[in-house]
Amino acid sequence: MTDKRFKRTLVTCALPYANGPVHIGHLAGVYVPADIYVRYLRLRGEDVLYVCGSDEHGVPITIKARQQGCSPQDIVDKYHALIKDSFEALGIHFDIYGRTSSEVHRRNASAFFRKLYDEGKFVTRESEQYYDPEAKTFLADRYIVGTCPKCGNPAAYGDQCEKCGSTLSPEELIDPRSKLSGAQPVKKKTTHWYLPLQDYEPWLREWILEGHKEWRPNVYGRVKSWLDGGLQPRAVTRDLDWGVPVPVEGAEGKVLYVWFDAPIGYISNTQELLPDSWEKWWKSPDTKLVHFIGKDNIVFHCIVFPAMLKAYGDGYILPENVPANEFLNLEGDKISTSRGWAVWAHEYLHDFPGKEDVMRYVLTANAPQTQDNDFSWKDFQTRNNSELVAIFGNFVNRALVLTHKYFGGRVPAPGTLLDSDRETLAEVPALAASLARNIEEYKFREAQRDAMSIARLGNKYISDSEPWKVAKEDLARTGTILNVCLQLCADLALAFEPFTPFAAAKLRKMLDVELNWDALGSAEILPEGHQLGEPELLFAKIEDDAIQAQLDRLARIRAEKEAEAAAEQARQVAPQKPEISFEQFDAMDIRTATVLEAERVPKTDKLLKLTIDTGIDRRTIVSGIAEYYSPEQMLGKQICILANLAPRTIRGIVSQGMILMAKQGDGSMRFITPQEVLANGAQIG
Repeated sequence: MTDKRFKRTLVTCALPYANGPVHIGHLAGVYVPADIYVRYLRLRGEDVLYVCGSDEHGVPITIKARQQGCSPQDIVDKYHALIKDSFEALGIHFDIYGRTSSEVHRRNASAFFRKLYDEGKFVTRESEQYYDPEAKTFLADRYIVGTCPKCGNPAAYGDQCEKCGSTLSPEELIDPRSKLSGAQPVKKKTTHWYLPLQDYEPWLREWILEGHKEWRPNVYGRVKSWLDGGLQPRAVTRDLDWGVPVPVEGAEGKVLYVWFDAPIGYISNTQELLPDSWEKWWKSPDTKLVHFIGKDNIVFHCIVFPAMLKAYGDGYILPENVPANEFLNLEGDKISTSRGWAVWAHEYLHDFPGKEDVMRYVLTANAPQTQDNDFSWKDFQTRNNSELVAIFGNFVNRALVLTHKYFGGRVPAPGTLLDSDRETLAEVPALAASLARNIEEYKFREAQRDAMSIARLGNKYISDSEPWKVAKEDLARTGTILNVCLQLCADLALAFEPFTPFAAAKLRKMLDVELNWDALGSAEILPEGHQLGEPELLFAKIEDDAIQAQLDRLARIRAEKEAEAAAEQARQVAPQKPEISFEQFDAMDIRTATVLEAERVPKTDKLLKLTIDTGIDRRTIVSGIAEYYSPEQMLGKQICILANLAPRTIRGIVSQGMILMAKQGDGSMRFITPQEVLANGAQIG
């Protein structure tokens, strides 16, 4: 069923950014589906190269280094190792996991830029960009923060407000400031090189919109939207001191923009692994190239990188498919590294040792293939206990334990098959074909469902056949039933290899047999008399306390971040009002006063009617403070008032003056009160 037009398949995964660990959103979006695909192809004997590595350049790296008081190299060394170890522990085994800070990549990316530069493929532009005058660096939009003009969130980014989801620009932010130093950014002129994407638009339309209508609708639709909107030149350099230096004169202090630099990393990593034969993977029409990415990388892998390769020439192949996934949410909320709202791979591996397959299985079951999906810990527990344990694991355990009990662990003779036996075995080839077709069409969620259907088939068959009862009267029939069950176990060892490789390896060990994909669905995988290994449990139940610990952790994170956000909002200071003259200030009569009586104004939620002693008279003031203070809290409180404000009638009550209060960034109000008790009527000025 695999594509016979190609002799080999090159699979790349989006390079994870080495400024933090990977989380379940990354795994579900890119790395687990890619690993499923590669494992399947290798089961079929295909020639596959599996390439990934750390993306180690760009502003976030330098920011993390500043925050931690170390060098950018220290940061990328730390997270490159952590990410690589996490992948290995989850059974995601790349042929090479490289890094863009390597010398091979620096030379390669530099030469790539230089060739396009020498051939006049770039244009130069002078523009004004935001600059941090204290940190002395240009700022990406993401590193400008301020108040969202649409929802009032004081921690909105220059490109998006995570609270309301609005797309923003730095110009729209209220009171913008640098995330690096807190300084107000200024505009500063700079010159950069740009790739004129609009020159490649007709070619991209023909190649993708006409030639790849089979791509996922979310990918195809996103690309079409970009093309229909008209492509614009895109900068390939930026002002920064960390990255691949721009290899031309007059480019001091400039590096290759990370989006230009990073995809070349796929080529560099291949060259590093296969210095003498890398070209057959990148320049041969016999090679099928597939990019696994998340939806935030669609434009780079479907428009920008192909345009770069087209501009470069020299026979580079283009992707046959780009099966990008959408985003995975966590407990109904968007995963956010800045808020710590995530399940980190290395922490999961620590908290759930031996359950690598469970996370792979659940992330595939909830794969956000064409729309965002959600991960919840309760669903994680249910899928483990009700599917992996109760169906897959239960069936395998019963089949092997009963075989050891009645036949000394040897595969019994098939004997005479009944209709129920033949019908059960006959369902497997169709499920196997569906599983293969779904994987080849990048429908991994559906493919895993096919694998579990084989387990469901076996579980139902052994429950209906009841070999433990039949053994009391007809051991030959028991042998037939268990022979069928064991053939299904061998099918499961193959079918689940792409999805749960640790369990599949354990099952192969118990069956003590080497398997190949063509055997899937065969009724005679295990020969009569074959000695089986000792049975082990494939999966273990996950208890409530383990899940509650994860929910409690998330609750703590949410509470901490909400408290930090509230504190940050309270710290926000309103801009200064226009200047007034001394005479205008001197005209205000600000005095101390004491509240004698307080009551709510009927049919209102915010108004209190206060009777106060100003030292010169007793008067009434109506104030909108009922949501902050009760009448009982106001009695006897000394306050400050603007005494000579013109009277105003509010809800039929004449209000003579105004109470002075301080309004914090979060909107809460507090009284301005004397530090010591003063005589009523004392003037403030």
